[in-house]
Amino acid sequence: MEVKKSDKANLENKRGVFMELGYVIALALVLAAFEWTSSDKAVQDLGQLEEVNLAEEMIPITRQKQPEPPPPPPPPKTTESFEIVDDDVDIEDELILDDTEADQNTEVEIVEFDMGDEEVEEEPEVFYVVEDMPTFQGKNKDAFRTWIQQQLEYPQVAAENGISGRVFVSFVVDENGNVINVQVARGVDPSLDKEAVRVVKNSPKWAPGKQRGRPVRVSFTFPIVFQLQ
Repeated sequence: MEVKKSDKANLENKRGVFMELGYVIALALVLAAFEWTSSDKAVQDLGQLEEVNLAEEMIPITRQKQPEPPPPPPPPKTTESFEIVDDDVDIEDELILDDTEADQNTEVEIVEFDMGDEEVEEEPEVFYVVEDMPTFQGKNKDAFRTWIQQQLEYPQVAAENGISGRVFVSFVVDENGNVINVQVARGVDPSLDKEAVRVVKNSPKWAPGKQRGRPVRVSFTFPIVFQLQ
């Protein structure tokens, strides 16, 4: 037996509409699910950012308080003392000022000082080696040593104390053959040094040295030996 339905009661005719409506509802549910998930994440993320910002803002900023410099010491108090002097004191010395104003008729006297003709004498040059060396009394160089040994007297103080040695005496033979500028170059004992200088100063004249045929001053350093027998 066939079941007969009217076209209005037959749901097969509206099958397509129901399917489209189902698709729309399903799509709406899917979109709603996606929107719900993203909104939760967004809210959660924003909450985390807000918490971080609040934590940063809550950190207090502290600064170390620097100690204040001590106040400068007060300036020392100075006390001024005044001495009361009577006005009736007589002043014996009075300062008299001459009138020193000058005009075009004032005469000025210029006093000349005579300094004299002072000439600075230059000392002759002293040589150490010349063409013709000085000689003692025109003899060889050993003649002066022989004369020294003959004139030398051993100081008693040095002999009693056993002092001996070699004294070096420097001197200059000038243009005239005189022995000048006698001094000890290297000494041993004051008594020996004094005797060596005495003997050299008493030396007779020498034949002066010559440089290019002209007499000149020549310097010598001569050793004098003091030896106990």
